[in-house]
Amino acid sequence: MSEQRIELATFAGGCFWCMVSPFEEMPGIISVVSGYTGGTTVNPTYEEVCRGGTGHTEAIQITFDPEQFPYAKLLEIFWRQIDPTDGGGQFHDRGESYRPAIFYHNEEQHQLAEASKRELDASGRFGLPVATAIEPASVFYPAEEYHQDYHKKQPLRYKMYRKGSGRDAFISQHWKHREDEQSLRSRLTPLQYEVTQNNATEPPFRNEFHDHKGEGIYVDIVSGEPLFSSYDKYDSGCGWPSFTKPLQGSGVTEHLDVTHGMVRTEVRSQVADSHLGHVFEDGPPQAGGLRYCINSAALRFVPIDRLEEEGYGEYRKLLKR
Repeated sequence: MSEQRIELATFAGGCFWCMVSPFEEMPGIISVVSGYTGGTTVNPTYEEVCRGGTGHTEAIQITFDPEQFPYAKLLEIFWRQIDPTDGGGQFHDRGESYRPAIFYHNEEQHQLAEASKRELDASGRFGLPVATAIEPASVFYPAEEYHQDYHKKQPLRYKMYRKGSGRDAFISQHWKHREDEQSLRSRLTPLQYEVTQNNATEPPFRNEFHDHKGEGIYVDIVSGEPLFSSYDKYDSGCGWPSFTKPLQGSGVTEHLDVTHGMVRTEVRSQVADSHLGHVFEDGPPQAGGLRYCINSAALRFVPIDRLEEEGYGEYRKLLKR
């Protein structure tokens, strides 16, 4: 990868623990670092930033390939992680160190950020004006190692914090794909509707993708959000499509399911909240040991030669071995 194709993007969206995972698994993302920026104190500590007076805010800095994943798409992800109308902090966390901001690194980023802010403002989605700052990037100080990839180091504490902060509830209220029942029924088959909306399960072996071997990606039949890759698909013998992992972890959510006298982990899509299936711990050990058992009726397949045509071109490199 050439140096000319590498850029930086810097975003502040409240607690930096919660801002890493939405970006880290996207194609073209090289690294995501948590840190502090926007202030005057040199090499601030976490305690100093939290106390205030440094001018710094918690932020993440992304190193990315703009040809593979354009800055405009990073902006789309950023807006969907925050309350853009709250300039005094984010959710449970208050004060200057948690203010939302876009720190641009060049004039192109500046113009794209301003345009995306105007578009979001004009949409009236939140009923209040967008208060997120757009400022030139300054020195970025990486946070202490303890804070890097916190969601991986302390997954239980991270999930409890994130849920308790109010962030997930806000995102669900304002950003979930919402479509009325009549519209969904008109474009989905009865089985697709029952599976995605009412948690039904299709018959094993008598479904579209259980033995499908095409090269490409599988997307949510409701919203089109990318979910799984053909390279992570395998024949588990269960009669439903099986995958060792999602295309990107932030694309699915997991929930406790105690229906039918069993204790299972349900898998749903992030954006549309479609029921997809369940995840089990009897997958291939060499691939992490998980088996995502997914209903074909919840999926649509996009072959590799149609990725660009259907707006998924950035995922082509993920399909190259």
